[in-house]
Parts: sequence; structure tokens; C-alpha cells
Amino acid sequence: MKLSRLALGAYALALIVIVADQITKAMVLSAMPAPPSSLLDGFRIADVLPPVFNLTYVLNTGVSFGMFGGGEARWILSLFSVGVAVALAVWAYKANRCLLAAAIGLVIGGAIGNVIDRVRFGGVVDFLDFSGTGLFPWIFNIADSGITVGVALLILDSFLSERRSKVGVVVEKS
Repeated sequence: MKLSRLALGAYALALIVIVADQITKAMVLSAMPAPPSSLLDGFRIADVLPPVFNLTYVLNTGVSFGMFGGGEARWILSLFSVGVAVALAVWAYKANRCLLAAAIGLVIGGAIGNVIDRVRFGGVVDFLDFSGTGLFPWIFNIADSGITVGVALLILDSFLSERRSKVGVVVEKS
């Protein structure tokens, strides 16, 4: 079972996203004046580029944007995310396009990064706050960014690969 360069690249990118995600979350948590459990969600850590960008601590116990949160959902969401990551890892093993491998790696890394939080904290640590723009009210993290960019690249790869397959097709005249 030899791994292709594309599969190795996907797995390496996933690892980079996981490490970057966990390091940034550790930095955010260490900058807080009290344990996260004693602070309310929405605690402003730093004004980076007010009002456009701030660091704001939120513990997201739900899925995307806090939907379906609380209670035992943490374990269901964790198991689902691990299942998705495993399925994507198998897909990465078979990937034959660079863009596809990169997209899969980003989604795997984001999914695992958020699973680590759910297991450790009971929810996902979010802190990137662009809500001051008025256009994007949600607070997110590096893992969420990996998932979002990865899914966008999967869609782009789908369109590009479909287009490539149609370019070589000759239409018969009857």
C-alpha cells in the first residue's frame, strides 16, 4: 500500500490545519484573564482592527453557527466528524488531481481540529470575529476556515473536472 504524492500532500495539509488550529486556540485561551468556563460567550479578548476584526472568545456547542448545540450533541457531532474525516482520508488516497487533494486535506484538518475541541472542551473554541463589518456576524476559527475553503475548492474542482471531461468529447452529427 504505497501512498501517492497527492495523498501525502492531502494528509500533510490536514496536519498543518490541525496544528495551526490548535496553536491559535491555545494562544487565545492563554490570553484570557480567567478560565473560559467562568467567562460568558462573546468575551472580547482583543481589538485587533476595530470595528472590522477582533478576537472574541465563544464556545460553540452546536454545528455550524451554533445550530443544534448542547448536551449529548457533542459526542454525536464528534463521531460524525470523525466518520467524515475517515471517508475523506480514503478519498484522498484515491485522489488524482492536486486541487482535489488539497480540498480534501483542508476539510479533514478542519474536521479533526474541531473534534479535538469538542472532546476537550465540550464545544468548539471560536475567536475570529469579523462581525463589526455587518456582513458576517459569526465568530469562527482556523478549522472552520479550512472546512469552508476546502468545500469551496471541492466545488471548484468538480466544475473544472466536469469541464475537462466535456472538452474532449466530440459531438456526432446525424
